[in-house]
This record gives sequence, C-alpha cells and structure tokens, in this order.
Amino acid sequence: MNIQIFGTSKCFDTKKAQRYFKERGIKFQMIDLKEKEMSRGEFENVARALGGWEKLVDPKAKDKQTLALLDALVDWQKEDKLFENQQLFLTPIVRNGRKATVGYQPDVWKTWE
Repeated sequence: MNIQIFGTSKCFDTKKAQRYFKERGIKFQMIDLKEKEMSRGEFENVARALGGWEKLVDPKAKDKQTLALLDALVDWQKEDKLFENQQLFLTPIVRNGRKATVGYQPDVWKTWE
C-alpha cells in the first residue's frame, strides 16, 4: 500500500484518518494542502478515481465567495477553478495508488488492507 493523505492540520477528519492508519501500523504520507497544493496530475488521478471532480468540492467550505463563483461558472470552467482554489476541497483525500476516497471513509480503507 502507498497511502497519501491530503488535508490540513486543523481538519478533524484528516486527524482521524491519520490515526486510523497509525493504529493499524500502515505507513502513509501526509500532504498539508496549506503548505503544498496537489499537482495537476494528482488532482486528475484523484478525480478519475472518485468518478468526477465534483466529489472533491466541500459544500461547507469557508470560502463562500469562491464556492458561489464555482457554481456560477459554465461546466468546462469549473474543474480548472476548483484546481486553482484547493481550499474548497473536502478533506481528507486519501489516495492508494489508483484508488481514492474523500472524507473519512474507514469502511472503504478496510478493503485496501
């Protein structure tokens, strides 16, 4: 397993995800999205694994203005706007090779073990 956790240090669910993997002795790489954004390739691979970039959007994101802008754009512009504004991501984003989840998903992670 090659686990990557994308999130922020202040996100409660990201902390829970880290604890989940630590308790099972599974090594992971933590990527703090406030320090280092997801690359375009990572973004596209995660979006593909989830079945669309729309699943990455946190409807409760603090940046309401950018969230509203995202809704107002035409479809072909939305993906690029989300990539440029990664503070709108629902976290944690947990990636294991070609598989990925968004949010706290221990039931899915169990199937990866």
